[in-house]
Amino acid sequence: MENEKQNKKLKILCLHGFRNSGAILQEQVETWPQPLLQKLDLFFMDGPYPAQGKSGVDGIYEPPFYEWFQADQEYKEFYNFEECLEKVQEFMVAHGPFDGILGFSQGAMLAATIPGMQREGVALTKVPKVKFLIIASGAKFGTSKFGIPKLASASFSTPITTPSLHLIGETDIVKEEGIGLLESFVDPIVIHHSNGHTIPMLDDKSLEIFSNFIAKIQDLF
Repeated sequence: MENEKQNKKLKILCLHGFRNSGAILQEQVETWPQPLLQKLDLFFMDGPYPAQGKSGVDGIYEPPFYEWFQADQEYKEFYNFEECLEKVQEFMVAHGPFDGILGFSQGAMLAATIPGMQREGVALTKVPKVKFLIIASGAKFGTSKFGIPKLASASFSTPITTPSLHLIGETDIVKEEGIGLLESFVDPIVIHHSNGHTIPMLDDKSLEIFSNFIAKIQDLF
């Protein structure tokens, strides 16, 4: 039974960053070591909305680029957030069930709200509750820097018990917001890396932390 648990691949929905794409996130994640990737069954979804402005990765990666939702310039008012979650749920129904969610940047902000919204019964009610999160370059809605969509207003009202792994870059533009997000989770696991706002390659120490997290999740089944 123990071997069966360790051999079970974890099915993960992957949510890309702002004006990125599933293909870009896939290319970045696939730099991780094969012994780790072999434990994961990864599904990469494109955001439901074409990019409404220039992408920060234009010229580095090929378009098309997508967004999950939109916001005003101050990032206080949000648009299409509820519609985005409906599209995510449709994808999860069609391709799931999923064990966990991996999110980067805007996708990480979205992912971090999901356990709370499922707890409150306001979103993703047609799919099983998410068992774990992997948050890369994440940030928290509802701070002085970021407002919070109405649908997610109670997401952080109580500590989130969903197991979580957080990848935080030393030079990331949202490093402080990513650190602040940790306070909303019970016993978050953290990988600190020397890069910026990106999916990092994993050194030996980071790989050990990541692999141990995955092994603990596998033991939950």
